[in-house]
Amino acid sequence: MSRYSAYLLAFLICVPALAYAEEPRTLTITTWGGAYEASQREAYFDAFERQAGVKIRLKEYNGGIEPLRQKGAAEDAGWDVLDMTEPDALAACDEGLLTHFDPKSLQPAPDGTAAAADFHSGAFLDCGVVHLVYSTVLAYDDRAFPGEKPQTVSDFFDIERFPGNRALRRQPIAVLEWALMSYGVPISQLYDLLSTERGMRLAFRKLDKIRDHIVWWDNGSQPPEFLKNSKTVMASGFNGRFFSARVNDGVPITIIWDGQLLDSGVWAIAKSSPHQKLAARFVRFATRAENMAAFAQLIPYGPMRRSAMTRIGLHAKSNVPMLNHMPTSESNLRRAIRVDSQWYARTEALRQRWFKEWLARE
Repeated sequence: MSRYSAYLLAFLICVPALAYAEEPRTLTITTWGGAYEASQREAYFDAFERQAGVKIRLKEYNGGIEPLRQKGAAEDAGWDVLDMTEPDALAACDEGLLTHFDPKSLQPAPDGTAAAADFHSGAFLDCGVVHLVYSTVLAYDDRAFPGEKPQTVSDFFDIERFPGNRALRRQPIAVLEWALMSYGVPISQLYDLLSTERGMRLAFRKLDKIRDHIVWWDNGSQPPEFLKNSKTVMASGFNGRFFSARVNDGVPITIIWDGQLLDSGVWAIAKSSPHQKLAARFVRFATRAENMAAFAQLIPYGPMRRSAMTRIGLHAKSNVPMLNHMPTSESNLRRAIRVDSQWYARTEALRQRWFKEWLARE
């Protein structure tokens, strides 16, 4: 082979590799769909695609760690960045499914304050960073109750005073706490009692009272639709979804803040991700104060950065003051339940077993 032919052959071999290297990279991020995803798209995803020159592929995710176990075992892991609840992030971290998180990787506040001082206490986990506070709440269709309105968790379980179907998530999340609250159990004692067999039996006994009136939901977009279409008169769901349905779509929904279950959203990186550096770059970008505030002005989930909270004003589209609709608003915190993430992570298998056995008795 001549020297020219050898050079030509080497060039032709390298061209496909060079072309592949120059192709836009794709970062796969899990999210929760609906108004939440739309707000993330506007505040984070579009801007990061432009800045980093990458394509973001979104995968809808409805919680739990089983999907991550399956992805981690697959040849094509598929997921890079995950938007998880704190209990799920803790459990996945314990199983070695997530990458260790370094708080020093985050950007300082606009005034130069280090991220460690700007984020609220408890934001940094071994395998992720808490980026927002959201709540699972109860809500009702205004049209269903022209007279007396439901106002408490106990009212949700009172079929006689407030007749009609109730929508509940098909998971043992929030509903066990609400069941005990309806007996009058103090919020401070809920998790201690739920850690006993007696507490679990009491909770499911209360659920028995409304069993025939429950419509189950599996996706966060369903509860507002159920209320809108009068499939149910009351529903559990995420506070931001109910807000969006009322403010953006004009659905007559009212949130019951009594017993709201405060939980946290966590950015985490799958250990199986082949794009670790790019994933970390996205987390750094999404946790900038400016971007977190932009997100919170689209949907009322409280950012975990102090510098982000001070930048929140009116809803970006309707001019509704957003701070009043945050789950962390002082007026909404009076009867809030702060989720015990360690308890949730520790009792995952037990709760699921009790819940599945109860469902099977239908």
